[in-house]
Amino acid sequence: MKTKAQFMGHPVHPMLIPFPLAFLLGTLVADIIGRAVDDRVWYGMALWLNIAGIATALLAAVPGIIDYLYSVPPESSGKKRATKHMLSNSGSVVMFAVALGIRGFSYGRPSAWVLLPDAIGAGLLGIGGYLGGTLVYRNFIGPDHRYAGSGKWREREAEAGRPVRVADGNELKVDQMMLVRVGEKRVVLARTEQGYAAFDDHCTHRGGSLADGVLICGKVQCLWHGSQFDVKSGQVASGPAEKPISTYTVEERDGGVWVTVNGVEAGRAAG
Repeated sequence: MKTKAQFMGHPVHPMLIPFPLAFLLGTLVADIIGRAVDDRVWYGMALWLNIAGIATALLAAVPGIIDYLYSVPPESSGKKRATKHMLSNSGSVVMFAVALGIRGFSYGRPSAWVLLPDAIGAGLLGIGGYLGGTLVYRNFIGPDHRYAGSGKWREREAEAGRPVRVADGNELKVDQMMLVRVGEKRVVLARTEQGYAAFDDHCTHRGGSLADGVLICGKVQCLWHGSQFDVKSGQVASGPAEKPISTYTVEERDGGVWVTVNGVEAGRAAG
């Protein structure tokens, strides 16, 4: 089952992004044309595009922040990129807010200084857009791209220190995986032909999510750069990763699957 973060962030965020992009960039265009032809219609258009752009940017930021906190793998190159993306977009909104302050809420001819924050905001918006596209197409943050046979994305939260089940015994099919959040730790539960395995959801190359990768023949592959790991031993099967991943004890009993993380059994009752 998807978390609230994934439910809200993945489908909603991409649909909202075009609005602030169009409105804020339109603000700069309208300001330039308005000053060229000295027409109140263009000044008024720039004003309302500015207001609409800031409003929709703040709206789009809500699912974006949820994705940043819950969907982007922690301590990864993607997290650093997401931070730059967030700062660029935030700086852009600030610049357009400054432009709105200089412009004032009137249809009159604004000061020429309004073009400076407009231009800086548009530039930051372009940087943020590039980083956002990289997050989607290189780091796979956003769309559900599960491969055939992998099953639907599944995720659970677990409280460390409580000896309860992570999953039912037959909840996963062979070569399917599930992400389990044990406190602050992200653990992948995987089912192979030899049984269940559990390991860190953190590729040791650039920190990509392994639960979001591919599992076959007892090996998990990170989609970011192709590193492969043995899910039982954690050893690197194929680079560019050089360090192994941590693995955890898995036990099947009472019709369920139990995982021991750092000496503490943890999970959540399935079903």
